[in-house]
Amino acid sequence: MRSRTFLSSVMAVGLAAGVVVQGGPAALAQTPPAPPAVTVSTPLQKEIVEWQEFTGQFAAVDYVEVRARVSGYLTEIHFTDGQMVKQGDLLFVIDPRPYEATLAAAQAQLGQANAQLDLAQRQLERSTDLKNKGFEPVATNDQRISELKVAAATVESAKAAIRSAQLNVEFTRITAAVSGRISNHLVSIGNLVSGGEAGSSTLLTTVVSLDPIYFNFDMSESDYLAYQRATQKGLMLSTRDNSVSVALHLTDEKGWPHEGKLNFVDNQVDRLSGTIRVRAEFPNPGLVLTPGQFGRIRIPGSEPYEAILVPDSAVVTDQSRKIVMTVRDDGTVEPKVVRVGPTYDNLRIIRNGLSASDRIVIDGLLRARAGAKVTPQPGKIELSAQAD
Repeated sequence: MRSRTFLSSVMAVGLAAGVVVQGGPAALAQTPPAPPAVTVSTPLQKEIVEWQEFTGQFAAVDYVEVRARVSGYLTEIHFTDGQMVKQGDLLFVIDPRPYEATLAAAQAQLGQANAQLDLAQRQLERSTDLKNKGFEPVATNDQRISELKVAAATVESAKAAIRSAQLNVEFTRITAAVSGRISNHLVSIGNLVSGGEAGSSTLLTTVVSLDPIYFNFDMSESDYLAYQRATQKGLMLSTRDNSVSVALHLTDEKGWPHEGKLNFVDNQVDRLSGTIRVRAEFPNPGLVLTPGQFGRIRIPGSEPYEAILVPDSAVVTDQSRKIVMTVRDDGTVEPKVVRVGPTYDNLRIIRNGLSASDRIVIDGLLRARAGAKVTPQPGKIELSAQAD
């Protein structure tokens, strides 16, 4: 009895198992797997200005080498190395005593010349009176006239010597020609400095202006030509009319915090490098920008226009073509050939090939195959926080 019951149980289990094995594949065949999921979004539309970036270097608007104009011993220094100075501030004093003595001698020479002029004037008056009465020959009177002219010329010469001596006395007090930051003093008190022409005179220090400040960079010939063509067509402002706004940042800065304007484009392209020198001017009230520093500048490459932007990762390269995967309403993947432009912030500009209503694959490109079905899931294309 027990064996019969056990056999019935085994058969029931076997039948049940047979039903499960027979029913499983049929059930699986009736429910095909869902298409792979991908994230899609319409392109971002935004009014933008394309920018071109260049590396350049800051330079002072005014750079002055402070040199001695007269020779002598340096007696005073009136600044601290590296401080800010204003135009006209006293910087150095050269011993003025030899030049003051020369000035006094020139003034004495003027007094002597004036006395000679006064004597010559009186003698000419007497000679003229005697000549008119017939008691003195004409030749003597002519000589008196010549002596008066010589005395007058001597007076003018003495006055010129005084002016020269006064200038030399003034040159012993060396002042700042421009406002800015001064360098260190290159000559100490007690040293003999040489004056004269710039090439032979002693260099004492330098002064550079800081606010505003220049930024110099080189533009390639092709970039310059593109600007010229766009300007001729009226698509962009001229780089030579001082109205093109630009921005820059230093090596440790994010974004483009410093704003200025182009104010100079050179008159010729360098034959060796194939570049042209361009200069921008920036306000520098905080004196953060220093001549000699390097920075990165961006200048407008277009007028404002409505652009279509997609993530750079959504653009696929197929030999020489650029392709973006789009998804139709029925979930079918359709590749579209596009012409790309430069990057704008973290996105790529699409020149043509896409419309604003296209749904493009922005995540899951490996699962998106041309002509295959996918399950689109909504996403969003955004600029980074640093975008203008």
